[in-house]
Amino acid sequence: MDSEGVLMPLIHEHLMMPWNDLRRGGCCGRFEAISDGYYCKTCDFFVHKKCGDEASKYMEHPSHPNHSLQLLSNASRRRRCNLCGRHINYLSYSCEICKFNMDIHCAMYPPPEFIENSERHHHKLTLLKELIAFMCDDVKCGKLTGSDFAYVCHECDLTFHVDCIWHPSKVYHTLELNHSYHPWHSLKLLTGQSPEYSDGACRLCARKIDGSFFYHCSSCNFTLDMRCVLHPPLQSLLNLKAHDHQLTLLPRLDSFTCNACGLKGDRSPYVCFQCGFMIHQDCLDLPRLININRHDHRVSRTSVLGAVNSVCGVCRQKVDWTCGGFSCQRCPGYVVHSKCATRRDVWNGKELQGIPEEIEDIEPYVVIDDNTIQHFSHKEHYLRLHVNRVLCDDNKRCSACTHPICLQSFYKCMDCDFILHQNCAGFLRMKWHVLHNERLTLVTNEDGAFRCYACDRLSNGFRYQHGNKTFDVRCVSISEPFDHPSHPDHPLYLNLPDGEIKICNNCNQKSFHELKCIEDDCRFAVCFECATFPQVVKHRVDDHPLSLCYGEKASGKFWCDICERETNPETWFYTCKDHRASLHTMCVLGEFSGLMPRSTIEADKSYEVVLNNSISRPLCSTYFSGFMPRSTIKAWDKSYQVVLNKSIYLVHFAAGVRCIAFFLSS
Repeated sequence: MDSEGVLMPLIHEHLMMPWNDLRRGGCCGRFEAISDGYYCKTCDFFVHKKCGDEASKYMEHPSHPNHSLQLLSNASRRRRCNLCGRHINYLSYSCEICKFNMDIHCAMYPPPEFIENSERHHHKLTLLKELIAFMCDDVKCGKLTGSDFAYVCHECDLTFHVDCIWHPSKVYHTLELNHSYHPWHSLKLLTGQSPEYSDGACRLCARKIDGSFFYHCSSCNFTLDMRCVLHPPLQSLLNLKAHDHQLTLLPRLDSFTCNACGLKGDRSPYVCFQCGFMIHQDCLDLPRLININRHDHRVSRTSVLGAVNSVCGVCRQKVDWTCGGFSCQRCPGYVVHSKCATRRDVWNGKELQGIPEEIEDIEPYVVIDDNTIQHFSHKEHYLRLHVNRVLCDDNKRCSACTHPICLQSFYKCMDCDFILHQNCAGFLRMKWHVLHNERLTLVTNEDGAFRCYACDRLSNGFRYQHGNKTFDVRCVSISEPFDHPSHPDHPLYLNLPDGEIKICNNCNQKSFHELKCIEDDCRFAVCFECATFPQVVKHRVDDHPLSLCYGEKASGKFWCDICERETNPETWFYTCKDHRASLHTMCVLGEFSGLMPRSTIEADKSYEVVLNNSISRPLCSTYFSGFMPRSTIKAWDKSYQVVLNKSIYLVHFAAGVRCIAFFLSS
């Protein structure tokens, strides 16, 4: 063969150069440490020498004696090899009459029907000619296979993958290797730790050498890990998504700033010699148009942001306006770093270029006049706006957030008792939220209770939902930046995945869903449950509304009037108008403050939700049939009154108060 180039029209359309390389062949799709072959620089296409030299347009094969087999490319449709059961992704020999297919590797090395004294098993093994599901019994494999051919031992009832038994061309890794990215010297095979003078990382991909095999040139301090040896990046490419001109890989150590993401790199960028553009390898496939969960509109990638003195909409750090990133066409000044926009917890992975934007009616109501609306959740009647002058009324509760109406304007149905806070009436029918990568839908007509994904509260009000994720409207109403009275100096943002789990400043509990201050010298964080505590509540322990306080310095001991236990006024608490009481937040709110009174909860049984208006604090239970009604039980250092339960079942709460008295089913 001509040493300057070889034409292989059956396998590839371009001139192929003799080459020594260690990679998966585009001929048979296998890597078996075969280093001799032929290489096309134009397409970065490598063919094993044996596959290239012995390939013919037609061949006679003993596995299919009835017809000749023709060499075909499998790019058009998926086939499965009738000898080894593998899917053929490369070249195959096929009989179009019988639909018989055989990959080129099996054509060179057909697995025999019987194998005796294999290095894997000492008994005779038989090749099954049918697809079966099995667990490979080879000690080095042990993998479960859904549908494959197999060698079986009928004496031991063992089953093996064909490849675990039959590997005729397998040899050890070649000790020296010529590679297209380092043509000056051969690379030597090493194992274990990289040399001390090396940075311990692959020159092309920057991944750390993990202690297994790698190739190294000591003269140039050039290292390649096995992944880049098998699947090296293209030497040149034209990727119009990334840049308008052809890009060339520079396989060397050199500090640079990526024009696509604005971040620093230290090696092997793709460069455009025409205009000086430089880009990380992993930035080549950045999407063009996407949705992110921090913004209600689509954001598109631009090569130059051009927004001077702007901050990223995700990480809140400054952006380099001379570099690329994502921006919103509708909201001037809204920009996001490329790396931030494509994080897993921000983007759902869907490229939207070429997909028309759905125009949906997400408005929750139709305006009838200045004071009247028709809400989509209550289409049968109109709602009239009212300005509330009552401090707090437990009998008037918003159907969306389930909170009482407290000095807030609200919409009330003109024909029934349906009520919505004015703010709650404006919740959009579809909305993005920082805790979910898909758009959430407002659901208003489902019965039963749910637990909010963000705060874990039980509720049966309106909910936002997608798949198995459900949020109450209070948590979804939180958006970035979030201002909270407990931390007036700085806004709060969703806790970014920096590996550090924050502790809520109020409840001292760990949570993955927290809002935190991003100032360097501030460690304030608050969980979604505490962040959505109502600022004002009404409780029967006091005639006046109770206000949420965020701790104060005090001397002496304080006691909660509800549970009669000591309180710490330096933590969050509820207090009355004269500040003579400091009540635990959970004693005031309890576990059921998200449930609507007079509603029914379907669980293992039907439960009716009623307000606790009595002096005693009832506990929902049906296990006290042995107690006498109107008797008093002393336990846990308290006295409990036993009363009959006149309803079928009760879930009791007094603005969420913890329960104390027992209820019996009558």
